[in-house]
Amino acid sequence: MTALRKATVALTTEAVPFAIRAERASDVAAREALLDASFGENRQARTCQRIRDGRAPAEGLAFTAVHRGRVVGTVRLWHVSAGGIPALVLGPLAVDGPYRKFGIGAALMKHAVAAAKARGHGAVVLLGDAPYYARFGFSPLKTGELSLPGPFERDRLLGLELREGALDGAWGMIVPTGMTASRPRPRVSEKARQLSPQAA
Repeated sequence: MTALRKATVALTTEAVPFAIRAERASDVAAREALLDASFGENRQARTCQRIRDGRAPAEGLAFTAVHRGRVVGTVRLWHVSAGGIPALVLGPLAVDGPYRKFGIGAALMKHAVAAAKARGHGAVVLLGDAPYYARFGFSPLKTGELSLPGPFERDRLLGLELREGALDGAWGMIVPTGMTASRPRPRVSEKARQLSPQAA
């Protein structure tokens, strides 16, 4: 006999249907606009951006939340060495302002962490508000000896072990280790190709 599982459904008048899917190339412009709106146009100068600059997100770990075809949320994870220990850094996590009360951020977090664990990763670190990220298991317990390549608030550097003991002994700088981002080659018109000098 098969046991039936009872699903809990929260009934609310403030619900919005959304889906979480793998990030697509067509999401880039909307994602960048969302990140600018969420973190300001100076977000590129933030400390954690130094870990992401010139790198590609970890394979299969870039997600987009969509509502009726519109990008309303984003989260990505990146390969790093956390003081010599292979890990992922999560961020940025962003949800479009009008959609923040619908649980999209929490759903993106749960999805990203579950996907990282399913892919065999041992730990995730991030820089964020401890009260918010604690609900997903993040804490500063094993990040106290880790540093970032720039200024940061120590109590905001949080970690989550996906495999017990994965952050044991973590000490030192968090540095990027992921693949470099591929840049599309500029398309050269036929006329420009004909005008360019040929190598002898």
